[in-house]
Amino acid sequence: MNEATKRVHGVMEGGGSYNLHARIPAGGAHLALPLLEEAVRKITLDGGDRPVVIADYGSSQGKNSLAPVKAAIKALRARIGPHRPVLVAHIDQAANDFNTLFDVLHRDPERYSVDDPNVFPSAIGRSFYESVFPPQHVDLGWSSYAAVWLSRIPMPVPGHFLAIASTGDVREAFERQGAEDWRFFLSLRANELRSGGRLVIVLPALNDDGVAGFEPLFTQANEALSEMVSEGAVTADERARMVLGAYPRRRRQLLAPFTTNGEFRGLTVEHYELSLLADPAWAEYERDGNKEMLVNRHTGFFRAIFVPSLASAVDEVSRRVFADRLEEKLKRRLADRPEPHHSFVQTMVLAKQGSTTDSSGADQE
Repeated sequence: MNEATKRVHGVMEGGGSYNLHARIPAGGAHLALPLLEEAVRKITLDGGDRPVVIADYGSSQGKNSLAPVKAAIKALRARIGPHRPVLVAHIDQAANDFNTLFDVLHRDPERYSVDDPNVFPSAIGRSFYESVFPPQHVDLGWSSYAAVWLSRIPMPVPGHFLAIASTGDVREAFERQGAEDWRFFLSLRANELRSGGRLVIVLPALNDDGVAGFEPLFTQANEALSEMVSEGAVTADERARMVLGAYPRRRRQLLAPFTTNGEFRGLTVEHYELSLLADPAWAEYERDGNKEMLVNRHTGFFRAIFVPSLASAVDEVSRRVFADRLEEKLKRRLADRPEPHHSFVQTMVLAKQGSTTDSSGADQE
């Protein structure tokens, strides 16, 4: 295996770009807010005054974390009253744009701490494929659209940059890596959760027929990359190294660790749901007919989330030029063939074995 296949995925595009263009992940997270609030009502809390810990696994630049964390804190305050401290930790890779994250936490008018002096935001620059907290430390975990990224890329994808477009040995290698990483992610979170804690997970999905919903967008981007090779804008070797570490899973793949006896490392599945998420940019296009805005939203989404990983295959000096050129070519293609990108999303609630009700008198300190 060469060095290129060992690379972990790149972080989202910096400078607040992800915050501006991540409307689809925000929509998926919104589907899980009622589940998050219910999870808060079910977590086991002692009657002491230790901080209640909320972990946001895969925060990126923070904007999409505000509404979920605010909802969780509101539900918590109904149980613990206004004075008990709540510690919120946002976790992402060390290369994440933490400057933007801290600016959001400090300045955004929708920040969850704006009217609650006993909420304490923090951040941890570490991959969630490592231990992030001491054992039995987290009361409530939240992870939205982050665990779709693998810890490593097992091999190149001939003719494409995405594993779900592959077949045969290549697809099998990614399936093995996806299964291994999913079990490892769950094992780490199980160790960090307190007994009676909850972990709420949102993930882009493949439906039971293996469809993600973004295939047309990925096809257009792949064709644009091929055009760049033909023009000499990138070399064939650089193109061959362009592989995304994103691996959406099917229902059976997510539930596989729990099939033996209904639990995995002390975690049980309280809720699982597969949903179709409508493309918000397409809904606006149908309403106002603004094709330029539609194209800008779709290319902005692709660039902010996926292009940094693709650009890591070229030298650092060339990355900005590469990103701009790919975006330009993708815009032209999408303008010629506008179509919606309705996608599939999975929501899960996992419970750590232990009491699911608070009988300690912790409500309303």
